[in-house]
Amino acid sequence: MTRVMVALMVLFTADPALAQHAMRGATPTSFSEGLLSGLGHPVLRLDHLAAIIAVGCLAAMQPKGALLAAGYVIATVMGAAAHIGEATVRNAEIFVALSVAALGLIVFRKQPLRRDLTFALFAAAGLINGYALGETIAGAERTPILAYFIGLAAIQTAIALAIMFGVRLLTGRAPLQLLAMRVIGAFAVGAGAAIVLQRYAAGA
Repeated sequence: MTRVMVALMVLFTADPALAQHAMRGATPTSFSEGLLSGLGHPVLRLDHLAAIIAVGCLAAMQPKGALLAAGYVIATVMGAAAHIGEATVRNAEIFVALSVAALGLIVFRKQPLRRDLTFALFAAAGLINGYALGETIAGAERTPILAYFIGLAAIQTAIALAIMFGVRLLTGRAPLQLLAMRVIGAFAVGAGAAIVLQRYAAGA
């Protein structure tokens, strides 16, 4: 457990530049570039990766959790579309950090969150995370934007469902399930806290 926590701390203090999308900062100009960017960006950014992993974990504790996870994914696409539509959210990264930390803290709860509250949390977190992800594709043409949305939805759905089914497989092994949830919760809270500390250190 100690080694896991040390590894997480190393990840959290990594240079944010390492988390740039697959196009290395360039705006995608083709379907394939947009698709690769959509597939890569949520995975290479630790905060967004932590969010979708936490979503999968929380969905595992809910009936019809796959639908709740899908709601989060849809919300991220809507948030990204809002950014492309020139919606403006000041200090979006801070809101992303708070949403990721909130997801992580909820994972630590002994009792599952009410279904309606889980839905609301997923919707809010998805919208703000999607808004931040939309910066990657803003200014691109329609074709790469569509491809980006496809990649974004596909990779997040795959991760969320994999985590959800993985956690459910541990239902009969309570100690392992609890450990997995604690690590996921710590990952999400740490990722959110790291963003806040980086912004504070930068004087933002």
